[in-house]
Amino acid sequence: MTIRVLLVGCGNMGFAMLSGWLASGKLTPSETLVIEPNDELRQRAAGVGAGVAASSAGLGPDVSPEIVVIAVKPQVLREVLAGYKGLAGKSTFLSIAAGVGVSAFTEILGSGAAVVRCMPNTPASIGKGMMVLFSNANVSEQAKQFVNDLMSASGEVATIDDEGLMDAVTAVSGSGPAYVFHFIECLTAAAAKAGLPADVARLLAMQTVNGAAALAAESREDPAVLRRQVTSPNGTTAAALEVLMGEDRLKNLVAEAVEAARARSVELGK
Repeated sequence: MTIRVLLVGCGNMGFAMLSGWLASGKLTPSETLVIEPNDELRQRAAGVGAGVAASSAGLGPDVSPEIVVIAVKPQVLREVLAGYKGLAGKSTFLSIAAGVGVSAFTEILGSGAAVVRCMPNTPASIGKGMMVLFSNANVSEQAKQFVNDLMSASGEVATIDDEGLMDAVTAVSGSGPAYVFHFIECLTAAAAKAGLPADVARLLAMQTVNGAAALAAESREDPAVLRRQVTSPNGTTAAALEVLMGEDRLKNLVAEAVEAARARSVELGK
């Protein structure tokens, strides 16, 4: 049996990625092995056909995966990672631990370790995520292509050459879903205040955001062009946009929010 991917940690994000790899055919169950100490989570992984073990002690000497995916919480990463030091010269390590830099891996695994850092976001759990990748100089082109292909099962994939930009990535796409969820909350509340029943208000807000995002994603037009197409001079949309866009209110507020998130990401990474 050839294990191509060793998944260390199979919580919600780890399981979502595993399910996407298998459902898309990017991996077969026999090509995957999951290390998960929690019995319930381990059995869930076994339920989709993956091989499972409770700890790195369950790895046989013949296990030499192409990719070791580290999907554990940042606070336990160093302790867990030490158990896989023996694979550093054989495998590429892929981390989805937020705020943990490549240097944390090379400190434990050695300076020659091949490490890819990934910042996913929560829509990855339904295959609609945004994954941003940074690879250190030790990662081969073949490994980069394999990681890119794997992560594409969870949504769109982008790469950056400067790890320092991960703080900006975190502020935009990592934290970004929360901004959109809050906008849906606000639009729902405004609809209810305007007199719509609560269930109708929620549906209108939810589907409007969903539909507008889908249209923007599928259209060849810039979002600014789409906005102008909806906005008739002196019409209802124009009246609303005067509130949002007057004195760059929304633009400045979003920029301030993103900068606050970026600065906090920098602080947490120290």
